[in-house]
Amino acid sequence: MNKDFLIGCICIALSVTIFSTMEVFLKLPAVGAFDPMQLTLERAFVGGLLLIPVARYFLKKHRVKLTKRDYGYFAFSGFLTVVLFMALFQLAVTFGQANVVAVIFSGNPIFVTVLAALILHEVIRWNNILALVFDLLGILIIVNPFGGSGLNPVSLVMVLLAALFFSLYSVLSKRKTARMSSIVVTCFSFLFGSAELFLLLLLGHTGAGRAIYEKLGLDILCDVPFLQGFSLETLPYFLFICIVYCAAGYVFHMMAIEKTSATYGSLVFFFKPILAPIVALVVLGEPITPTIAAGIAMFLAGSLLSIIPNIIRTRKLKQELLARQTTL
Repeated sequence: MNKDFLIGCICIALSVTIFSTMEVFLKLPAVGAFDPMQLTLERAFVGGLLLIPVARYFLKKHRVKLTKRDYGYFAFSGFLTVVLFMALFQLAVTFGQANVVAVIFSGNPIFVTVLAALILHEVIRWNNILALVFDLLGILIIVNPFGGSGLNPVSLVMVLLAALFFSLYSVLSKRKTARMSSIVVTCFSFLFGSAELFLLLLLGHTGAGRAIYEKLGLDILCDVPFLQGFSLETLPYFLFICIVYCAAGYVFHMMAIEKTSATYGSLVFFFKPILAPIVALVVLGEPITPTIAAGIAMFLAGSLLSIIPNIIRTRKLKQELLARQTTL
């Protein structure tokens, strides 16, 4: 095992730990002191600020100069990732169960596969199709639309939409990240997205804006406080969310991909549906019902079908390349 691969494995372990505890941490009583939209805004902004030094390092290392077109893209990707994805994800956790949100969100590769085929014209292989089937079955088992699952339907819709927008952001960012790294895209997307969300929330403090939001059923954007919940007790929780979940988590995940491969990096979404429900059970007392357990089993089967053939295919390609080099 070479040094880079070992570092990558350590980064995968750290990413799994961070992302598998995120939903549970956001449900803690101390975090509940913050308004959901306020927390979305401020954690994205602080997370973006914390990523600036790393982003500058990548830009300098790869000698990339940002253009007006790049900043226009950041404004668009910021709207996708902060205003849509992060806001919907935060609301899904607020109104629903942490274990259900974590497991269903882990099915975002479904959307990534379909969107990558539609937008980037990537090939969908047989194992991808089978993985999609198992992931869809997992979602259907957990939601249980015909038997009445007792889960909050609003939360379910929001986490599915959050997974869709996160996947769209991931697919559309693929070409940009190839040029300037995901850390740069994430950093500026967070900063632009938090600025856009701030303007939307400011509008909700005006009479005209409040009237528009109420007509659209977006009361959640009305009169959102910006300083609510801060105290000596809650500040460590807020900083932990910003530093660990919004900054370190993304850095570790991208380092894992760079030191190993995208296939190994996707292991995060294999372990997350296993660990997150266990953490939610221990910390929040959320039960792992038979339907949730069956749904997790389906997700694991889908993940294995997606990951293992890719690992085998990658190893064969490496062996073929080495064989060609030795013959030359």
